Amino acid sequence: MSFVLEKRALKWIPLALVTAVALAGCARDGYYHDRNLDYTEAAPAPPLVLPETRNAQRYQDALPVPQAAMQGARIEEAAEIRAPQSLSIGSGLEPEYVERREAGSQSWLVVAADTGAVWPQLESFARSRQLGVEQSDASQGVIVTSQADLRLQSAMRSGSSEVRCERGGQTMTSCLDALEEFLGARSASQSVASSWNAQRLNTQQTLQLRQQGDEWQAVIPQPIDRVWAELNHYLALDFTLQGQRNLLATSPERHEFLVEYMTETERGRNPLQIVFSADVRKMPQEIRIVLQPDGNQTILRAVNASEREFNADDQRELLERVAGYLR
Repeated sequence: MSFVLEKRALKWIPLALVTAVALAGCARDGYYHDRNLDYTEAAPAPPLVLPETRNAQRYQDALPVPQAAMQGARIEEAAEIRAPQSLSIGSGLEPEYVERREAGSQSWLVVAADTGAVWPQLESFARSRQLGVEQSDASQGVIVTSQADLRLQSAMRSGSSEVRCERGGQTMTSCLDALEEFLGARSASQSVASSWNAQRLNTQQTLQLRQQGDEWQAVIPQPIDRVWAELNHYLALDFTLQGQRNLLATSPERHEFLVEYMTETERGRNPLQIVFSADVRKMPQEIRIVLQPDGNQTILRAVNASEREFNADDQRELLERVAGYLR
């Protein structure tokens, strides 16, 4: 008799389990709990208050919030997501971690890291050399010492920084040499602290290509001396292939470069076109790369300096290559 009762009780166990599972899935606003509601109803916790007797020098923000995040307006639409920048430049050049630039009597360093990563290194440099820091402002990227002023700003290439050692607007060569050696002992892959308060380049300041009539131009939102220094550096590295691209001359006073360059039009000529043309072999042609100031920005142009044809497509091709050094 007891065996029959136990068998009947076991029949109800599957039904009870199904009912329990179904009821467990029921929640507000449907069968599943919408976690988004929890986030919208969350309230901020009160800030942590430290005793007034603490040593202030031992405490600082571990993860400071960027000022731009507090000053900006509320976002009403999805942000534009851009593809990551390639690590290579132009035809595959890769920048060193620290490189020097020159324009006239001015010299500075370009570091292959953003300002947030470089700023702590500048602080470490000032401490290790006992320069006597008189003022330090991460938001402005300035460390004033008794010997020189260290200035940090975003470079033209995304993810890079420019560092200067100056006093009264003049480059302090000995300071810059020491800083170059100090930063050169580090590498881009080294784990370094990051200061989110270090100023950054406005993301709206981007290089643009535009067509003016039959001519293509590159509009660079930077002063002409900075643009000249970058192009002078990379053209000397990249335009070294005889018969294809070659840097012939530079004119710092006129902000011009004279190059030999074989255009895509010339490279793409087929044998039939070669036979019925005056030139029986593919050849580069001389082109002037010209920089022109336009307020706080610079216009980059490619001007034909030979008797060979140089059409709008050829202009854009060369400008895209040269402007690629600045992206």
